[in-house]
Amino acid sequence: MKNDFLNSVKKQFEYYKLLGEKTFEQISDEQINWQYNAESNSIAIIVRHLTGNMLSRWTDFLTTDGEKEWRNRDAEFEGEIKTKAELIEVWTKGWNCLFETIEKLTEEDLEKIIYIRNQGHTVLEAFNRQLAHYPYHVGQIVFIGKMLCDESWTSLSVPRGNSQVYNAEKFSKTKAKGHFTDEYLKKD
Repeated sequence: MKNDFLNSVKKQFEYYKLLGEKTFEQISDEQINWQYNAESNSIAIIVRHLTGNMLSRWTDFLTTDGEKEWRNRDAEFEGEIKTKAELIEVWTKGWNCLFETIEKLTEEDLEKIIYIRNQGHTVLEAFNRQLAHYPYHVGQIVFIGKMLCDESWTSLSVPRGNSQVYNAEKFSKTKAKGHFTDEYLKKD
């Protein structure tokens, strides 16, 4: 189970990381701090929040509470990232922490209890918790990117009006076991 589960969860996280990066490619430096209104988050704020969460949750994952004393969650929603290069550096730091932790886990670790804000979770439950949290925010990043790019947006999934062509291509191939993100991860 370990290899299948950890490989699957890693691919899921890689897919959502890629969606964020494909969005970053389509926006300008000036757009990373755009907010719809004062109560909305910019892409830069969401990236800072995700990275803060990842660093807190995945650092010393099996031995310390996932809400680290050094994390200042409120500060993640303040300030600005000035460039896309800085944005990508912050983004990558969080994801690297997550992927390095996944690589270190063993089959025996999957049922261990870890804590997030003093609440016990099995490692499996912790993964499920983050697989709900990170896609939620990546979806926000993609939505903001679509709003900013408007008609110049390049779809990150099946473009409107192309479902039949896409499905015909998929069904023309021999059935195979595989993860749905494999094709996305191999794209440029």
